[in-house]
Amino acid sequence: MRSLWRTVDPPTRSLITALCVAVTVAGMSYGATAVAAGFPLWFPVALGVLVLAAGSEFLFLGIVAAGGSPWAALVAGLLINARHIGYGLAVPAVLGTGLRGLRRAHLLNDETVAVALAQRTTEHGRVAYLACGAGILVVWPGGTLLGGLLGTAVPDPGVFGVDAVFPAVLLGLIMPALHEPAVRRGALAGGVLALLTTPLLPPGLPVLLAAAAAALTIPRRGSR
Repeated sequence: MRSLWRTVDPPTRSLITALCVAVTVAGMSYGATAVAAGFPLWFPVALGVLVLAAGSEFLFLGIVAAGGSPWAALVAGLLINARHIGYGLAVPAVLGTGLRGLRRAHLLNDETVAVALAQRTTEHGRVAYLACGAGILVVWPGGTLLGGLLGTAVPDPGVFGVDAVFPAVLLGLIMPALHEPAVRRGALAGGVLALLTTPLLPPGLPVLLAAAAAALTIPRRGSR
């Protein structure tokens, strides 16, 4: 891990560090919430290691804690994580193939893909992806464990604005791509779809629906 970290350029290293700090605080809130809802501490920690997808984990625990069926919670979590299919298609060279690709796919999430796509070469993207993914794999369940141990002493991350770190970072990473008109049209259409459907659909579904706007970013035949 140390040798991998050294190969990441300083700006990307700072970005990954900021993301890991934010993930740690969010994990602490997640762990405290799960324990307060009556789950044993090992359960959210295990989910953090095996699933490694905060949105679907929060949704799963929320549905079960509210008395819903675990199977319904599982389906809802899988539905939200369906966006990872698109992520995999966006970074095939970073993931690779075979068993190595399967192992790397476990690190697939919003942050790792955005960091990888922001790099100037495939090799830089692969290194940044692995470094960011390894960091999140440590700090997400680690923050969950710490939050569960601290319990009610953990504050709401929204009070400190930590919940705004993720969209701000992702927006900053995609800004260079918005110089292309086709990408701007797709982003605008996706944003409008998400905003219009957010009051009507369960959490996570507006994002999936907005992905349909990606068709607008496909270059015309014969273009670069």
